[in-house]
Amino acid sequence: MDEKVFASILSLLAERYGMQAPSHLDRPDPFRVLVGAMLSHRTRDEMTDLAADRLLSTYGSVEELASAPLKDIMRLIRPVGFYRQKAKRIKQVARLLLERYGGRVPRRREELMELPGVGYKTADIVLSVAYGEPVVAVDTHVETVSKRLGIARWEAGYEETRMAIEAVTPPQMRRAVNGILVRFGREVCRKRRPRCDACPITAYCRWYASMTSRQP
Repeated sequence: MDEKVFASILSLLAERYGMQAPSHLDRPDPFRVLVGAMLSHRTRDEMTDLAADRLLSTYGSVEELASAPLKDIMRLIRPVGFYRQKAKRIKQVARLLLERYGGRVPRRREELMELPGVGYKTADIVLSVAYGEPVVAVDTHVETVSKRLGIARWEAGYEETRMAIEAVTPPQMRRAVNGILVRFGREVCRKRRPRCDACPITAYCRWYASMTSRQP
């Protein structure tokens, strides 16, 4: 698949499903984006949004979170999965940001990934959403859609998948990929029981072609 075809797919999906980020990522402050991304791991968007709003309306700065009681952080984010572990890491990250970066969130991917609880996806979300870098953040929906389209190999890990998507995405559209494909993946191209009957891009989908070719 080349850039022109994938750009057409993204435009079609954006027009039909929209491209707005969840509210926990729709924030101008890099620290708030970082906290929202850390809370989102293995948690539904609506629960993440609730937890992020509760936490950041109480402790809205790096300094406040660094000195906040751990039990209070746990209480505020409790709707999310693994809330105890996430509370500890968020507090650790706030302290490290004060100690190493003067309270600022670093702009380099390598430095972001040195923070506790920050992996490839979280770092890429911060770079894309908070700093406007032309980076594709790959979550489970982005991975599923891209592999079904044949952009990335089924066996590909995070980095290979990200680079494969970026190779066919115009730089000016890379930041939008996550927002577009996540909503489409949640509503139509689900990992289990995808709604192929409602999919507007089956003509481009290798997975769909392989499934229909097996039918008698």
